[in-house]
This record gives sequence, structure tokens and C-alpha cells, in this order.
Amino acid sequence: MSRLNDRVAIVTGAGQGVGEGIARRLAAEGATVVVAARRAATGEPVAESIRAAGGDAWCLPTDVTRRADVEACVADTVERRGRLDIVVHNAFAGGVATRLESTPDDVWFQLSHTAVWASFWCAQAAFPHLAASPAGRFVMLTSPSGVEGSANLPLYSPVKGAQRAIAKSLAREWGPHGITVNCIAPVAETPALTDIFDQVPTLKGSIEARTPLGRIGDPVDDIGGVAAFLCSDDAGYVSGQTVVCDGGSFLGL
Repeated sequence: MSRLNDRVAIVTGAGQGVGEGIARRLAAEGATVVVAARRAATGEPVAESIRAAGGDAWCLPTDVTRRADVEACVADTVERRGRLDIVVHNAFAGGVATRLESTPDDVWFQLSHTAVWASFWCAQAAFPHLAASPAGRFVMLTSPSGVEGSANLPLYSPVKGAQRAIAKSLAREWGPHGITVNCIAPVAETPALTDIFDQVPTLKGSIEARTPLGRIGDPVDDIGGVAAFLCSDDAGYVSGQTVVCDGGSFLGL
């Protein structure tokens, strides 16, 4: 696999879960990958394993809720490799199950800053470099909840829906610059989801039962594969879209 040879990518939240899966897949397809993780303790092992597999990667501690961290990540990447072709914004503080009327402000602050504000800051910082690339790609990780809503996650859904709106607007604005902008709405078995399965033993089976393909997605092969496609020349005519990668659970698009 070499669809992404000579391309430089930043993946936020790449220290674990879906972000890690995407970082590994992009590197396997030839990209240089910046593992932009909030903590070096999680990000550096991912970067090391990519290098051990023959890829090019380094960890850059980045808190996406801070504009200065986002700007520093982009600047460091361009300084080291002279370019930036791909940004995948995956970092997110997980949804908290609440009712809207009893949700404290700090939950809204956390969700909106990791999803909406961070998408805005990533886009602003990356734009001139993506525009200079022959194939600029900007991808955000949203959620099926951002399409269909959620009774248990009343604030998670709107911030994920906002990312879809950002993608559509940026696809229109950045199209003349040759940049594609898309979203992925994944369902994947991550460490966080595994912890929930341990707490609720019947949950995994119920999710698999309502999924037409009968399984939960793999971060590298399933979600990472979609990300690699969207970041490649194969998806050069795809922009402003949300790819729901959930085994067929949501069929409303």
C-alpha cells in the first residue's frame, strides 16, 4: 500500500482508539504521521511502533482545546518536513450520558471545545499549507449521533452535527483551492468501548445484533481504511460528505 507516499499528515487524538488506528493505517500507506496526542505517555508508544514497522512518525503533545497548541503542532510539522498535506481531527472528550436539563456547563465546554472549537482552530492553522499541497485533505471524525441525534447524549449530538456543517461549508470555501473536506462517522471497538463492555456485558452482543454486518469495526482496517481512502487521490472528487462507517447500523443517509 503506497497511496500516501511523500505526504505528511497530522492525526489528533492519535494516542489511542480510532485516532491510533487511523495514524497506523496512514503510515502503512506511506504517509509521514504526526501523532498529535494530548499526552506523550500515550502518543509516543504509537509513534515508536510506527517507526518500528518501517514508517515515519513522531509524537507531538497537543491539547486541541488550546489554540496555541494546535498552531504549534502545525508549525512544527511544516518546519520538520516542509509541508502539510493531511489533517485528521479525531481528538475528542467522550460524551457523557445525561439529560439536557441536568447537564452542567463544564460538560458543554469540554465537548464543544474538543469537537467544534478544535475543528475551527485546526482548519485555520492548516489552511495555507493544505492549499499549497497538490492534494490537501481535511478530515473530521464525527458520529452517527451527529446525524440522527441521541436521547442519552444531548450535547454530544449537536457538537458532532456541527462538525458535519463545518465540513460542508469548508468544502465549498476550499474547493477552489483543491482541498477536499469530509467527515467519518465511525463505530469501532476501542479501549474506551471495551471498558463499557466490561461494565455492561450484554452491550456488545446487542450492538452486533443490530448491525447488519454482525460485528463492531476495527480502528485500523475499517475506520483507518476509510480515512486512507479519503486522504488519497482515489477520493479526489469526494468532498463535503460524511461517510458513516458502522457496519450498516445507520441507513438514513
